[in-house]
Amino acid sequence: MDDRSKTALAGHNIERNPGAPLDPSWFEGVGVNLSAVERRTATLTARRSVKKEYQAAWLVKALTCIDLTTLAGDDTPGRVRRLCAKARRPLSDELLDALDLADDPPTVGAVCVYPTMVPPAVKALEGSGIPVASVATGFPSGLTPLKQRLAEIAYAVGEGAGEIDIVITRAHVLNRDWAALYDEVKAMREACGPAHLKAILGTGDLKTLRNVYAASMVAMQAGADFIKTSTGKEDVNATMPVSLVMLRALRDYGALTGHEIGFKPAGGLRTAKDALNWLFLMKEELGDRWLQPDLFRIGASSLLNDIERQLDHYATGRYSASYRHAMA
Repeated sequence: MDDRSKTALAGHNIERNPGAPLDPSWFEGVGVNLSAVERRTATLTARRSVKKEYQAAWLVKALTCIDLTTLAGDDTPGRVRRLCAKARRPLSDELLDALDLADDPPTVGAVCVYPTMVPPAVKALEGSGIPVASVATGFPSGLTPLKQRLAEIAYAVGEGAGEIDIVITRAHVLNRDWAALYDEVKAMREACGPAHLKAILGTGDLKTLRNVYAASMVAMQAGADFIKTSTGKEDVNATMPVSLVMLRALRDYGALTGHEIGFKPAGGLRTAKDALNWLFLMKEELGDRWLQPDLFRIGASSLLNDIERQLDHYATGRYSASYRHAMA
């Protein structure tokens, strides 16, 4: 393996996940108590809140963890360039001054686009330190032939993508064919070379939380640097119960191997309150280390709009119209 694949790229401060041999004993005997999971996540969001300057600080933290995303069929280089401009400067100069952030303005965690949109994104973000993430592998279904999926990864990396969001074959999970899932993700990990691999599990299609736990563990054993809930295109995307199960798998994998793996919820996170709830979950389950963008990302296209609006309310004492905070 290329030595570069073991080290960090822009936006990352940790070594790559080297993976581990496939070992079903790590997950086959693990049960998931659905009612306990639902109770834990329901009480978490009900009992945790932050106000005033503390809320503002948490929202700025959430902003830095966003994978600012455009995955529309009518994407154009112009739209991508506008999105990248927003990624570089997500808050207005007036708001930065009001928040006392003008000397060190925050940026988002990454910009996520389709493979053909990687070149304009890379060019627009040059010098910013913001990585470009590309979906690949037949996104969102992941049902194109493996050879084509690997070629799509190679194309995106060759165009400058520093992160690749791959889609697993959900049928492997539903059929409990762990060897096929492991081999698939491992091949994709090798195709990524120096780029970080984020494995999208498509949890809304996996039917049970036990499947979610097992798929998470297999993806990490195969070398995934992040595990991600959804494509954003399923009927059910990121939910708190699914996220809790994935975090427990991530924590167990870390205990077994000593490696830190990132987490990315995606799909359906649209409000500042959503962002706070997931930050609370990360802090309580994994600690402050997983509040950094090299280990936590939020896949979103409209979330930034509401965060900016809430920060504007904190700074001015009044809510502004949503059209004043356009995405790009």
